[in-house]
Amino acid sequence: MLEINNLTKRYGGLTALAGISLTVGRGEFFGLLGPNGAGKSTLMSLVSGLRVPDGGEIRLDGISLAGRPAAATRALGFVPQSLALYEDLTAEENLGIFGRLYGLGGATLRTRIDESLATVQLSDRRKHAVKTYSGGMQRRLNLAASLLHSPQLLLCDEPTVGVDPQSRNAIFDLLRQLNRDGLTVIYSTHYMEEATRLCSRIGIIDHGKILALGTLDELLAQLSSSEVVIFARNGAAPTAVAALARFGTLREQADSCELHLAPGVRLAEFFAAAQAAGLPDRAFQLKRPTLEDLFLHLTGKTLRE
Repeated sequence: MLEINNLTKRYGGLTALAGISLTVGRGEFFGLLGPNGAGKSTLMSLVSGLRVPDGGEIRLDGISLAGRPAAATRALGFVPQSLALYEDLTAEENLGIFGRLYGLGGATLRTRIDESLATVQLSDRRKHAVKTYSGGMQRRLNLAASLLHSPQLLLCDEPTVGVDPQSRNAIFDLLRQLNRDGLTVIYSTHYMEEATRLCSRIGIIDHGKILALGTLDELLAQLSSSEVVIFARNGAAPTAVAALARFGTLREQADSCELHLAPGVRLAEFFAAAQAAGLPDRAFQLKRPTLEDLFLHLTGKTLRE
């Protein structure tokens, strides 16, 4: 559905995207996961046509987006990170404006407005001004505007920012249903839980580059160990801790130890050695690697503003 080849974007001396290439298949729910400033919104803005790339090519369903051909543009829906709504107008009036921008009118537009409002569960608030809506309702209306023209590819740029848990779950359920119905979705987020819960394939992006790409299982396979064993230091003699270090990489903290098991280590062998060292099984907690572990491994743990 979407092909991106060697895409580059600069803002003065800052390189926001550094030759990104990726392919998103038809019907996929693709996640773009990265910290703030990684390049997610820049990539979305280039695909949606809000900005022009400095280099590279974007193809939608085989059609180059250079020059923004009308057929390709109509196949896109975009849910921006910042709300794109007129607060003094009603939901119905907002959708009427966006529908006409998409070239809809008459009975077709009225039907699409009815369908979109029903889809996001806002039919009963259609005559109310957007400024009276909660944050979650505004987010859902933002999503409804992107669906009016029945796009083939939906771009969602962090669509749950600032919403309550109920609205967040409602957006998740809606996007999953749209995807099951055949809509291709590209979803950007910096929340590991969202990417894990929603996406069939994930690209981790940082500093304008794709650092890892694949299904969740494929991504987790990139970590050097399959399990991490955590145990309290309290009561563990230094000799006992040292005896376990041979099974992997040991990270000692103030009150606990993390042992990242080396590839091929059998848990039965490890626990037998722990028991011989005087440490009972109940002293240990087994932790399997997560997407967050890989994310921090690739992007670092330094705070960013």
